Amino acid sequence: MDLRQLRYFIAIVESGSFSKAAAVLNVAQPALSLHVRNMEADLETQLLFRNPHGVLPTEAGEILLRNARIIIDQFAFAAEEIRGHEVEPSGEVRLGLPGTISQILSVPLIIAAKKRYPRIKVTIAEAMSGFITDWIRQAKIDLAVLYIPVQDRALSSDSVLSEDLCLLGPIDPLPGIKLPADGPVAYKQVAELPLILPSVHHGLRELLERLADKTGVELNTIIDVDSYGNIKELVEEGMGYSVLPYNAISREVQAGRLKDWPIRKPKFRRDVYLVHAADRPMPNAVTVIESLCREILLELVETRRWRGARAVPQITPGTTKVGI
Repeated sequence: MDLRQLRYFIAIVESGSFSKAAAVLNVAQPALSLHVRNMEADLETQLLFRNPHGVLPTEAGEILLRNARIIIDQFAFAAEEIRGHEVEPSGEVRLGLPGTISQILSVPLIIAAKKRYPRIKVTIAEAMSGFITDWIRQAKIDLAVLYIPVQDRALSSDSVLSEDLCLLGPIDPLPGIKLPADGPVAYKQVAELPLILPSVHHGLRELLERLADKTGVELNTIIDVDSYGNIKELVEEGMGYSVLPYNAISREVQAGRLKDWPIRKPKFRRDVYLVHAADRPMPNAVTVIESLCREILLELVETRRWRGARAVPQITPGTTKVGI
C-alpha cells in the first residue's frame, strides 16, 4: 500500500460510494475499485461492505481508516516541518578553528548567526589544524576553517582568502645581523637568522620546513615555542627573529614594538580554507553556516580587520602558495 491508496480509501469511506469518490478525486471508478481489491488482497481481508446504497467499512476497514488518517496527517506534518526547516534552519553546528583564526572569526560569526539564524546554535572548538582535520573526519565537528588544503573522498576544501607571512624582529637589530631598513628579505636569508619558531608538530613550522626543503636551505631554529604571544615577546626582547602572519603582529608593529619585513624569493603567503565532509549529506543548518562563514571571512578582509589578507587568491608567477 502507498499514500495514494490510503487517500483513495479515505475518500471512498467518507463519500459512501465509489462513484462519489471518483468524482471528488477525478479518478475513474474502475481504477478505485481495482485499488481497493489490491488492498484487500494485500491485507487478506474484506475492507468494504457493498450494498445497494453504497459502501460501508467493515471492522477491518474501520481499523485501516483510523490508521490511514493518522498516517496521512503525520506525513503532512513531516512535509510542513521539512518546508519550515528550509525556511528557518535549526540545530547545532559544530565548527573547528585554529586559535589564530578563532580569535578573529568566532565573535563576528556567532553574532551574525544569532541575528540571522536564531534557531541555530554554533559551537566553536579550537585546536591545531591536524586535530581539527581528524575531528571532521570522525564527524565530531561539521565544519572547519583551516590552513590545510584537503581534497579527497572524505573531505572537501575551498580556498577563501590568503594571508601574508612576514619576518619579524626587534626594533634594534641583533649584533652581526644585517637586514634592509625596509623592503623584502629573501627566504634564504630568513632561514639563516636565529629563529624562534613553533615546534615541529605545529602547522606553521611544517610550512616553513617544506619551503626550506624546496629552496634548499636549513632553518637556523634556536628556540621552539608554540605560543604566538610568547614568540612575539621573545623577539621583542631581542632573543631572535621569527616568521608569523602579519595579522598576528600588526598591533605590535604599529605600536613600534616590533619590526617586520615582507618575504620574497619566493613570495610567502598561506591560504585559508573552508572544509566540510564530502562523504555524508550536509544538514541545512550546516550549509547556511558554511555560507555565513565565507561571508564573514570576506567581510573581515574587505574591512581590513584581517590585516595582510586578500580574498580569492590568484597564483601568479614567482608566488609560492602553500597551506598549513
